[in-house]
Amino acid sequence: MLRRYSTSLLAISFGLAAASCAGTADEPVSVGYGASPNLPEPSGSLIPALKVAEATGWIDGSGPTAAEGLEVVAFAEGLDHPRWLYVLPNGDVLVAESNAQPKPDSGGGIRAYFQQQAMEKAGAAVPSADRITLLRDEDGDGVAELQTPFLTDLTSPMGMQLIGDTLYVANTDGIVAFPYREGETEITAAGRTLTDLPAGEINYHWTKTIIASADGSKLYATVGSNSNIGEQGMTAEEGRAAIWEVDVATGEKQLFATGLRNPVGLAWNPTTGELWTAVNERDELGHNLVPDYITSVQRGGFYGWPYSYYGDIVDERVEPQAPEKVAAAIKPDYAVGAHTASLGLTFAEGAELGPMFEEGAIIGQHGSWNRNPRSGYKVLFVPFENGVASGEPIDLLTGFLVGDEARGRPVGVQIANDGALLVADDVGNVIWRVRDPTAPTEREMTDGASQDQDADSDDGAAMPETTADAEEVQPAP
Repeated sequence: MLRRYSTSLLAISFGLAAASCAGTADEPVSVGYGASPNLPEPSGSLIPALKVAEATGWIDGSGPTAAEGLEVVAFAEGLDHPRWLYVLPNGDVLVAESNAQPKPDSGGGIRAYFQQQAMEKAGAAVPSADRITLLRDEDGDGVAELQTPFLTDLTSPMGMQLIGDTLYVANTDGIVAFPYREGETEITAAGRTLTDLPAGEINYHWTKTIIASADGSKLYATVGSNSNIGEQGMTAEEGRAAIWEVDVATGEKQLFATGLRNPVGLAWNPTTGELWTAVNERDELGHNLVPDYITSVQRGGFYGWPYSYYGDIVDERVEPQAPEKVAAAIKPDYAVGAHTASLGLTFAEGAELGPMFEEGAIIGQHGSWNRNPRSGYKVLFVPFENGVASGEPIDLLTGFLVGDEARGRPVGVQIANDGALLVADDVGNVIWRVRDPTAPTEREMTDGASQDQDADSDDGAAMPETTADAEEVQPAP
């Protein structure tokens, strides 16, 4: 009897899901862009709208398309679900090959069933490699000749940060410290736990990213919510939907900002010095609600989740409400489209991407599974002026979505030491490298520096010709 009931329920659920897919967005995803996005009236459904792109990977040597004037090549291929990137001072690139840990079968109802089906189709349910791999471009030609396991036996690693001679890794359940020596291609030493982070059996948003303060004394760690709008109960959200501040010397931590449903990317605004994050907002309010966003993060700031969005717009689904929290909610700085799954974040400082991309934020948009038409599946550039997001966003890297197929899905974004933009593609299993082809390569810069040194040398180091010149080259006290 139970089996018959379950089958009937499943059939009804498929019908509801199909019905929820029938509608399309009344306006393009671009209405959810900018400092003042257009926010339509909410329209909910029992089952999330499903519009999942089949994850296929790249076919016949194809790849994404860079903005006009830029070129894109594969920096590294054959990886295992590469999610996040970190560039070491010597130019080596670390890539976290990672995914969620297996979860116990706890039921979860119709919504959870369809979400799991969507994730599997989208290529987001593969086993976690639990590894960080080192990529090294040994000859400066823009392709990593060396690709080797750097750290293994981790637990869904994501964020990475080097402070002095210690490499910090954000596993899904905490931050672990490892000794690091420049140039080494493998770390075999056991890690030291700096601090735990909220995880547990549910661990709905499993990714944890980190970034260091300028003086290296603090780490800031992201922790996403355990639900869409708190439907697991607020006890399950303790310490989540937040950014934590961790003392590097002691491991002690405190909440830095809250009410951020799923903050992922972290970056320092090079003009203002503010911490910025990329946040995935809530679902099931319609095709154009609620836009994901990038925002500066204030110490002690509350950003609305789950009680409200975009400041004081109340989410009527949440019970009980918290009017005092809604009144204090901070409006985000810049919207980047509903359901885009905006994950990666970096600023363009030091990038060799041409004059169009000199000042602004770069966002890796993983792509929607519950919007019709689909959104995201690209790398977006948001122009800044004097440290403030301004103007219309620009597509920097596209072509990940071809018809109903996801050839790739961009996640982490970082600027390499030579100014190239690196993009982790966890469906294509590629790290893409984007840059202005007219800018000198790392090899050309190295060769040029060597030629200059040879020209200056004449049986020893060149000496200043005047006393004034000599004073100018003295080291600072």
